[in-house]
Amino acid sequence: MFLYLAKYNMPIPVWTPSLGFCIIRYPLHQVFAILITIILNWLLCGALTYAGVLTDDKTSVGYNTRTDSRIQVIYDNPWFTFPYPGQFGAFGFNAAAFLSCMIATLISVLDSIGDYYACANVCRVPAPPKHAVNRGIMIEGLCSLISGTVGCGHATSTAGGNIGAIGVTKVASRQVFVCTGILYILFGIFAKFSALFISIPYPVLGGAIVVMYGIFFGVIISNLEVTNMSSPRNIAILGLSVFIGLCVPAWAKKVKNPVQTGHLVFDKIMSMLLENPNLVGTVIAFVLDNTVPGTPEERGITAWKVSDADEDAEVDRSLFNEGYDVYRPLMPQRFRFSRLLKYVPFLPYHRGAVEKEF
Repeated sequence: MFLYLAKYNMPIPVWTPSLGFCIIRYPLHQVFAILITIILNWLLCGALTYAGVLTDDKTSVGYNTRTDSRIQVIYDNPWFTFPYPGQFGAFGFNAAAFLSCMIATLISVLDSIGDYYACANVCRVPAPPKHAVNRGIMIEGLCSLISGTVGCGHATSTAGGNIGAIGVTKVASRQVFVCTGILYILFGIFAKFSALFISIPYPVLGGAIVVMYGIFFGVIISNLEVTNMSSPRNIAILGLSVFIGLCVPAWAKKVKNPVQTGHLVFDKIMSMLLENPNLVGTVIAFVLDNTVPGTPEERGITAWKVSDADEDAEVDRSLFNEGYDVYRPLMPQRFRFSRLLKYVPFLPYHRGAVEKEF
């Protein structure tokens, strides 16, 4: 819908104290495209479930379309829940699990850096400076530590689907995402209310994910516009990384035990890594891009490089450069220009930067 009506603004009746009742034009269908789609299809599945159109056979794939297929979760969840450390048992340590999670964390860091640049691209802002990237990785690590402490089964990392949602809705305000984070925290406390969303059928969620990740993949591909795609070097690297990244994991899953060195833990970890297409493709692209000779312009590094002048402009308001103000940390200005920040790698500091009024 948002693709076909991208240039159409929907008439919406509003009332204001100054103008009274009037009609304005607003791209409501685009800003709330994902929300409208989920709500309408959710209601449609609910109506079909109530009318008895959908199958009640739990072994059938179509059973997941019913809004009551997982309704028991709502009954089983308490009204309130407060996570606390050790709620699922005593803390323990396992070397194999630690090594697997450490490798996954390093991969997640690389993936997050790519997501930061993709998000900057879709938001039409300059590339993130070093301190902003460091701050993002630090927050992911801190939240992952909290998740592990309270017993969550996952860490915290960026989600490409959210970048796709920004591309669809054109909503990129930091205040919006701060409010969204607060809502997620409240959902975690009010368990009965958050369990209500479990009734959203899988096909409805799948349709939304297809759109969000589809846009995200488009954003990732568009990042190649800063590279020279007429260069045989870049064409070969792109083709080999995608092809090998798809073939090796498919072979590893078919063989089941592709690595057999006699060390059970090592073989299991390596086999798991070879089955990950993102990892295999990324490693191939990383090695080739950093070993095959190529100019910075040909590789696209020049377009994404943040110069020292831009870094200074982000800190010193007298050197204000449009776009870099979005990377300023959410902290009082009197602390932002403290000399102590030169010892903090995830906060901006430049010697001699002083605050001036516009």
